[in-house]
Amino acid sequence: MSPKLKRLSGKEVLSILSKFGFSVHSQRGSHVKLRRTSTAGEVQSLTMVMHDELDIGTLRAIIRQASRFIPEEHLRKEFYSE
Repeated sequence: MSPKLKRLSGKEVLSILSKFGFSVHSQRGSHVKLRRTSTAGEVQSLTMVMHDELDIGTLRAIIRQASRFIPEEHLRKEFYSE
């Protein structure tokens, strides 16, 4: 059976992404911009929403954005249940 995407809140997703070095850069309403600087000095940015429960499609979009900077196997451990 394939792993299932967890139902997460914006705060939980922010907590997960902060483990990978992202921090809040700015916020406007419920939209939050996260940033981190890579070891090569490249600024990496993500945008997400801070809702109480994120839709599955929204979670997938956040994972897709984050997978540009974080290996997908690391993200799967955090966002999917076994």
